[in-house]
Amino acid sequence: MSWNSSTSRRHRRATTHSALALAATLMLSAPPVWGQEALAPPQGPAILTVEGNIAVTNGEGVAAFDRDMFLGLGTTKVTTTTPWTDGPHVFSGVLARTVFEKVGAEGTVVLASALNDYTVEIPMSDFQDYDVLLATEMDGEQMQVSDKGPIWIVYPRDDEPALQDRRVNERWVWQLKALRVQ
Repeated sequence: MSWNSSTSRRHRRATTHSALALAATLMLSAPPVWGQEALAPPQGPAILTVEGNIAVTNGEGVAAFDRDMFLGLGTTKVTTTTPWTDGPHVFSGVLARTVFEKVGAEGTVVLASALNDYTVEIPMSDFQDYDVLLATEMDGEQMQVSDKGPIWIVYPRDDEPALQDRRVNERWVWQLKALRVQ
């Protein structure tokens, strides 16, 4: 068979068709990043930043949340005791898993850092398996930096005996400022 211009055109069309089919397949099998709503830049001071293996940002590789943006993700309440306070308290804030879903986080470990640079590794499975709260209020009062605020990682320890372990207590980061997904 001789290679002529008709054969060449058919070859180019087949190659183009194959390339388009491959591109469509890749787009359909990719994570639904484009389905996630864009993250607007904060209008006020950022109270939390999320970085690392995230798909949605509003800065240079970081998703920064001001208070209104953060609470706009949807709040919930957890009533539990803590190793640092007396009796049960009602905490209000955003579930950590909601934040990670919003930014398209993928990873197995989260480094949580406080304002004083205390940093601890938390397994991502904690946020998937338990209703871990990024609390901004305790007993209806906004938490201040002087008392564990503006955000405190709170585990529902009264609901899950496994969360009453001393090692889990190290993960209750108060004055939380940043989460790094790895």
